[in-house]
Amino acid sequence: MNKDNRLQHIVNPPIAEKQPQVLELHGDRRIDDYFWLRESDNKKAIAYLEAENAYTESMMQHTEALQTKLYNEMLARIQETDLSVPFRKDDYYYYSRTEEGKAYPIHCRKKGSLDATEQVLLDQNELAQGHEFFSLGVFQISPNHQILAYSTDTSGSEQYTLFFLDLNTFELYSETIPETYFSFTWGNDNQTVFYTKINTANRPYQLFRHTLQTPTTEDVLIYHEPDDTYNLDLGKTRSEAYILMILHSSITTEIHYLDANNPTGDFQIIHPRTTGMEYDVEHHSDYFYIVTNDEATNFKLVKTPVATPNKENWQTVIPHREDVMLSGVSLFTNHLVIYERKAGLQTARVQNLSTGKESNITFPEPTYTFYEGNNPEFNTNILRFNYTSLITPLSVFDYDMETDKRELKKETEVLGGYDKSHYKSEWLMATAKDGTQIPISIVYKQGTNKDGKNPLFLTGYGSYGYSYPVMFSSTRLTLLDRGMVYAIAHIRGGEEMGRKWYEDGKFLQKKNTFTDFIACAEYLIAEKWTQSDRLVISGGSAGGLLMGAVINMRPDLFKVVVADVPFVDVVTTILDTSLPLSAMEWEEWGNPNDKVYYDYMKSYSPYDNVEAKDYPDILITAGLNDSRVKYWEPAKWTAKLRELKTDNNILLLKTNMSAGHGGASGRYESLKELAFDYAFILDRLGLGDIEG
Repeated sequence: MNKDNRLQHIVNPPIAEKQPQVLELHGDRRIDDYFWLRESDNKKAIAYLEAENAYTESMMQHTEALQTKLYNEMLARIQETDLSVPFRKDDYYYYSRTEEGKAYPIHCRKKGSLDATEQVLLDQNELAQGHEFFSLGVFQISPNHQILAYSTDTSGSEQYTLFFLDLNTFELYSETIPETYFSFTWGNDNQTVFYTKINTANRPYQLFRHTLQTPTTEDVLIYHEPDDTYNLDLGKTRSEAYILMILHSSITTEIHYLDANNPTGDFQIIHPRTTGMEYDVEHHSDYFYIVTNDEATNFKLVKTPVATPNKENWQTVIPHREDVMLSGVSLFTNHLVIYERKAGLQTARVQNLSTGKESNITFPEPTYTFYEGNNPEFNTNILRFNYTSLITPLSVFDYDMETDKRELKKETEVLGGYDKSHYKSEWLMATAKDGTQIPISIVYKQGTNKDGKNPLFLTGYGSYGYSYPVMFSSTRLTLLDRGMVYAIAHIRGGEEMGRKWYEDGKFLQKKNTFTDFIACAEYLIAEKWTQSDRLVISGGSAGGLLMGAVINMRPDLFKVVVADVPFVDVVTTILDTSLPLSAMEWEEWGNPNDKVYYDYMKSYSPYDNVEAKDYPDILITAGLNDSRVKYWEPAKWTAKLRELKTDNNILLLKTNMSAGHGGASGRYESLKELAFDYAFILDRLGLGDIEG
């Protein structure tokens, strides 16, 4: 039987076997019929995932031509052979480029001038050969530009192996270091490096020092973080004077510093951890500059002598303000760049450290995102930043901090004749049930009528203080050009409107996140942007939790749901500290060992609240090697939904059997996954035959 005939016979969804598992705490009994799916070495568990994949493929078989069309359409807008804007560090210009037909970037540099001969440092396409998944982690050049440290992950599990490449001979050093994380720093001697190792729960918890060309068995353990709620990261000040060891939980920070010229010395503490107090550190001459929420909900800036950085010597530079959140600062020889967020929008100002003169960096669009670009040089007057909006492709600017002039270095090219004047973006406000105004960023094609008939794609996140970025996407044009409106709900739990916005969407106020999203959907319907049978919602990870919660609360409000790697089994997962991130989650959601938090979390946990009722059309995705949201959460959720839902709508589970949290690697495979999602959406809306 050929594949097509085989798939045509898969008309009934797989039914997961029920093996009741009693989970009891605080006198409460939960029966989890699908707990067994977490047994990844159980052939039945893998067989169930494969059966769901086969069913998904069968149910989507009629969209294969549409998927191909969407893929080709999106690919045709991408400049496949392209070049990043080079950035300068000392006498070198570094950049990456892509080539048509190749899935991954090629990293290069030129010495002395952009007219010099190109030197290819690392071709990710070569490293990815023979692997279904490939991810580059660390990519750091030694201070003398002679050695490249890089790390790779070929499973999606976010466990990286570290390598060292001699950039004169292009031979690898003999040592490799497995089970490392993203963090890495060079000492200024070009021979000493610092890296972090992860434990069985994928938590970076140990800091090691390694000397090149010595056995890794001789590496020195500098620090071990025993607290499961803390991660261990590394940084280096732009001045290159200090290496930073950053210990942080969700709400608390502790930073140690080391003279980078004395890498075998001892780390010194800046301020010991104090529960609820966060801080970031930058360096300038004899001072550390510290952004902190110490007695400052929206953060403030202080400075303190490097010689005596303890809190008693902190001097306020920018005081706390109720209406402005200090997002961070950046220091250069003569300038202080101040990043802030006011009324939901990002702002920046530049202060001359000698004269005190300030200038503002402003933007004309109603909703946008900008962030600092590659600025490795300390002694420069040029600030590079990136800007984008829902209608402006990613743009790289060089801003002269002395003259206030900005130069557009590159706007990402969109092939096919993209004209931003054909689209419009707006910043709207919905009213939550408690009266709070919730921002919505929205984009649509010019000429769209507010007649209630438009298909609308609504997304959001609302966790961990993450402000949902308002960014351009050439692939999104595939939806906009078919008449779809696209909207982002900036719900509480993020940090768009300041730190309190985050605090009002966590712990025992977490349900604000969900009701805010529902309020945004209701507002868009009331304002005739769309109607419920044309409304698509999508979210990933904690945004997948959002999807699960809102369809339990208001399944009637939505037509189509796409939940990517959704975190849906909240109580069970956060109780299990053997899983990655679980203990850390206590400072975001609460500790369910406390009955108050247990009861509250159980009341919204998507998996625990699936009921016998009608649900929308749903596409759920998972990654078998996902270390953040284990595959069994979406799998269990699918099984329970399939058991209890009373409708005839489509429910699909698509598990990538060779990837992790981020889905497929490589731009072409990622694009195919997106084409699949879009095909599902358009098909369920009855728009699969509409030409773009």
